[in-house]
Amino acid sequence: HVQLVESGGGSVQAGGSLRLSCAASGYTHNSYCMGWFRQAPGKEREGVAVIDSEGSTAYADAVQGRFTISIDNAENTLYLQMNSLKPEDTAMCYCAADLPRRALGWVRLGVKIPGYGATYWGQGTQVTVS
Repeated sequence: HVQLVESGGGSVQAGGSLRLSCAASGYTHNSYCMGWFRQAPGKEREGVAVIDSEGSTAYADAVQGRFTISIDNAENTLYLQMNSLKPEDTAMCYCAADLPRRALGWVRLGVKIPGYGATYWGQGTQVTVS
């Protein structure tokens, strides 16, 4: 039984930082991708950052240079370091696993795909920037 549990969200002022964590149980990050997505009220879910099993990454233009995705395979935990946060970063953030490699391109190009082909999703953690 695969479970993804996000943590680390919260409320910060503009310019601040947060580090999101996604603890994966019952799942091994091998040939597929993991990633972070977000959904603001009244908007579609969008890709933020994706990482593949070899460490290649892709970021949405809106977060490039401010956010960093990483994975600790020993701890089976995915991270998203978010710096220089802006009010427009306010959203519910979700971790996803078993993403197809195509997700790297989708996120890089800003393409929105329902579900993004992910097999597993976490329950989300709220990020609020004021």
